[in-house]
Amino acid sequence: MDIKTQIKLEGARLARAPVAGALSALALFSLLASPHAAAQAALSPAQQAVLLHTRLTGVPPSATDLAQMAADLSTGGAGGEAAAALATSQPQFYNVTLRNIFAAESNRDGSVFVPLNDYIVTAIGMVHDDVAYNTALSADILYTLKASGLPAASASNNNHYQTADTNDVDISANLVKTQQTTAYGYPAAAVAGLITTRAGAIQHFDAGTNRRGYNINIINQTCHAMEQVMDTSLPSDRIRQDVAASPGGDSRVRLQSCVGCHSHMDPMAGAFAYYNFDETAGSLVYTAGKVQPKYFINATNNPYGYVTVDDEWESRMRTCGADTNIFNFDPTLPGKGNGAASFGAEIAGSGAFATCQVQKAFKAVCLRAPSGANDGREITKLTLAFTSGGYKFKQVFADAALYCTTGPQVAP
Repeated sequence: MDIKTQIKLEGARLARAPVAGALSALALFSLLASPHAAAQAALSPAQQAVLLHTRLTGVPPSATDLAQMAADLSTGGAGGEAAAALATSQPQFYNVTLRNIFAAESNRDGSVFVPLNDYIVTAIGMVHDDVAYNTALSADILYTLKASGLPAASASNNNHYQTADTNDVDISANLVKTQQTTAYGYPAAAVAGLITTRAGAIQHFDAGTNRRGYNINIINQTCHAMEQVMDTSLPSDRIRQDVAASPGGDSRVRLQSCVGCHSHMDPMAGAFAYYNFDETAGSLVYTAGKVQPKYFINATNNPYGYVTVDDEWESRMRTCGADTNIFNFDPTLPGKGNGAASFGAEIAGSGAFATCQVQKAFKAVCLRAPSGANDGREITKLTLAFTSGGYKFKQVFADAALYCTTGPQVAP
């Protein structure tokens, strides 16, 4: 088992730690990286505490926290949960570990080297407050920061978050939960969680044909690449006019290649028909009831192609084809609707979404992708706990870190 989306942790911002503590952690990592680690003595509770804390936060624990975590770990069971909870309460878990993950998700290049933005802070806030993460792509939600000297959050610039970044504001201690309809003045019909944050709007709707909104969510939120979900057996009636009927004069190219992605991408991308990003104004544009001109680009490529008339979308992957079960969509949802919020609910309600979030957390705290039968069983266990426990993403990180830092599975 592997995660398909690269989570770029290398080169991310580092929290400052005492040199002695860092060297101790380095020695411990060297021990665990040894090919003979399985034959070595089991880690002591104190060693486990250092490893657990460092995996979750990027820094070793303080002496006080180390003593508490070691005592908790020595009792086993609920003690391990308490130790992990202490680590996830630290500022570095939010300001470093989570920031790196959500920074990469917040831009189309997947880079962690981006300024703090509303996508990052909102995702962090949802984890911090245990907001059900399956609402991340549909809820009317936004997190701002309450530190002094910050300009108000704006739908047309990133100054609020950029200033907080420049001032080194502790994200974890200054989160304020609000709504996009309130802070940005969006109409309720336009709001779709992280998708319609300002950073999300740039990523999803700037230029192009808005197909990127579907592609990005498949990659970032289900951990699948488009190449993995090509299915030429699906009906092609909703493929737009800009996809040529005979690319290069050869209709086989369309039937054997283009249809594979567009047959399920174009019906889903209809959800974004009223969205654009205005680079001059620096803000999201939502034209209720009016399809954006970008949906009619290059219409002469295939005059008989589909003409978008509204923001209706349909999940063709549910209906038939070789990859019907690849996303494991929620059978209680209709699989079609109007607008970005219902689209987001479809993606976030899928089994692939839940498994993808678990894989992200696993890779972040285990410093490797899941592999082998033991990891596969753990991913299944964590995913079940995530979906049945209210989609509390923070707990996934804690449980994955415990799995990778305690017990016999610590050895590579």
